This record gives sequence, C-alpha cells and structure tokens, in this order.
Amino acid sequence: MKTYKIEDLMVPLSEYATVTVGATLFDAVLALEKAQGEFDQTKYRHRAVLVLDKKGNVVGKISQHTALKALEPQYLKMATSSSASQYGFSVSFLKDLQDQYSLLDGAMENICQKASQTKVEDFMSKLTEGEFIDAGASLDRAIHLLVMGHYQSLMVKKDKKIIGILRLTDVFAAVFHVMKTCSL
Repeated sequence: MKTYKIEDLMVPLSEYATVTVGATLFDAVLALEKAQGEFDQTKYRHRAVLVLDKKGNVVGKISQHTALKALEPQYLKMATSSSASQYGFSVSFLKDLQDQYSLLDGAMENICQKASQTKVEDFMSKLTEGEFIDAGASLDRAIHLLVMGHYQSLMVKKDKKIIGILRLTDVFAAVFHVMKTCSL
C-alpha cells in the first residue's frame, strides 16, 4: 500500500491563486481564473484564492462562497444559511430575510462596481488555528483536521512558513486510490 506524504499531495503556494492585501474582488477573480488555466488539468481545479500580506505571508482565504457573499455586505454581518439552520431557521424564513432587507437587490447590475471597489481584506476568511498542518504530518492527521473542522483545505507549514495548500479533493483522491488498491 502506498504511503502518502502531505508534501506530495499539497499544491505548492507558487502554483496557487494569490492576491495581496489591498487587491479587489475583481483582482481575486482574475487570479483564480489564471491559476485554474495554468494548473494541471488532470487535477481538480482551484476553488479559492489565498491572500498574502506585503511580506508574502498567507493571511486569509477567499472561497467562491465568500466571494459571492462579498457582493452583498449585509451577508458578511448575518449568519450563514448552514449556521442559521442549526438555530432552527427555515428556508422560508431565510427567503423572507432576503426580501425584507433587499439583499442582493441590483447586485448583478452593480457587479462591476462592487468587484472593483471591494477590498479582499474586508471579506476574506481569516485563517484559524485548526487550518494548519505540518508538512511532515500523517494523512490520518490531515483527514482528522479536514473532517472535524469541516474545512475544504489546510495550510501546509514547514519551518513555520506556509509552503502549500492541502485540499480536501486531493486527500479524498488519495484515500479513494487506497480503497481501490485494497479491493484488487
């Protein structure tokens, strides 16, 4: 059975979509598009953009979900639908919220303006302690962190520096490969 290393599964930081603090939502979308076009097409495409500070350190992440939320600033202040459902809010209640607060009214008409004016640091997800994994850690540890934290990715650290991103899709592919080899 093949032993997988975190460094073998991760996407190096140099191959991932990044923008620096001060960039706009539009800049982030362009960076994601560029990274997807340049990335090995036999692998899953990128679904996030990493935000770097002026020194090149990763300080945040923008998922596709977060980018859509940035189109309506009120979303950033509200509970997400998944957290809202945990509190017992129904889908109809959430739809009523959209109507009552005119959420996304004119979002598509004003999308260019919002994308060019909204700074990534205003809506990016800041990284939490649980989103980091050491490059020398086991695949078991990565699975545990991804599952328990409900993360789509983990930042891979080596010598206290982020060197890449370990995506849930790549971990799943490795696990699936092991399953297939066991059944042969």
